[in-house]
Amino acid sequence: MVVGLDAAMPEPACLWEQGDLLGVVLGAAPPESSAVQAKTPKSQRGTPGARDTVASRETPAKGPMARENPAQGALASEAPASSEALPEPPGLPLPQTISLPTFPSSTSRGLPSCPERLLIVDTETTGLSPAKARCIEVGAVLFHVPSRAVLSQLSFLLPCNSNPAERVNGIAAEVTRLEQPRGQSLACLEAMAAAADVLVAHNAAFDRQWFGREELPPLQRPWLCSMEDIRWPAERQLRATPSVRDLALAYGVPVWAAHRALTDCIYIAQVFEREAQLETLLQQALLPRKLYRARLPYDQRHLAKEAGFRWNEGVQGAWSKRLTDDERGLLPFEVLPAEGDQSPNWPQSA
Repeated sequence: MVVGLDAAMPEPACLWEQGDLLGVVLGAAPPESSAVQAKTPKSQRGTPGARDTVASRETPAKGPMARENPAQGALASEAPASSEALPEPPGLPLPQTISLPTFPSSTSRGLPSCPERLLIVDTETTGLSPAKARCIEVGAVLFHVPSRAVLSQLSFLLPCNSNPAERVNGIAAEVTRLEQPRGQSLACLEAMAAAADVLVAHNAAFDRQWFGREELPPLQRPWLCSMEDIRWPAERQLRATPSVRDLALAYGVPVWAAHRALTDCIYIAQVFEREAQLETLLQQALLPRKLYRARLPYDQRHLAKEAGFRWNEGVQGAWSKRLTDDERGLLPFEVLPAEGDQSPNWPQSA
């Protein structure tokens, strides 16, 4: 196949196909062929004018792109590249340093600073209400966040005459009355609390109410609930308010005992050890929250439960939960602020 170009072009080009070879030659004309003759009338073929036209088209083009042999042009593109590095073409701009954008720190985004030391606490009691029951065991672990390390830990018993919850916590009443250095343990608890920035408990609303009663000293630190306040990563596939057992298993922590104060604290500490984004989770957990109650018809109460609302806790006869303003706006149902004290079990600074 031969394609002829108009003679008016200063450097004519042609394409030809020979077998499997397709070449392009610039500035070289093909030999006299049917394509050239097709542009010359039959009456003028063989005349001097026609021969002059053909001769002018057979004249090799001048210039650096000219080729003496069309085959050389076809094979030139197949020649191997030189092993030596080619010099950069002149006139290219020099590479420039790219400055990546800076992002604001977590503090500038409105998050509180991350606590450095946490005092993880847990209690075992003879019942649910401080008015009718007693705290009979306290466990505490002082945890260092930057190094993910346990600094100290403590567990001691408080005496009781009877323990209706023995089937739950396994603590016999007569064991609580055995001699032990209880005074030194209470002093150690106060010292550990003084060294902490934040107090952490799983279901903090329950544990916090026992301190400042009878022998237990008040703990003057902000409280954080690892069950309600920390929004655990979605990939852990935890429910909105996970139990200590479920939380431990989700992080690969072996559960070898349950319902003793120190073991529950150790489970939480080991979960913290395994969480790479612990600082961010703690900062978000310390955002101000208010207590809200869900406004739902009875047949839709499951929506509140799935969202982590709890029945009869915080607000009697209602599903309630402590929420940030952002969390409140994401709910698929309406909530109302709880009347009276917005957060009876947490100081507002938390």
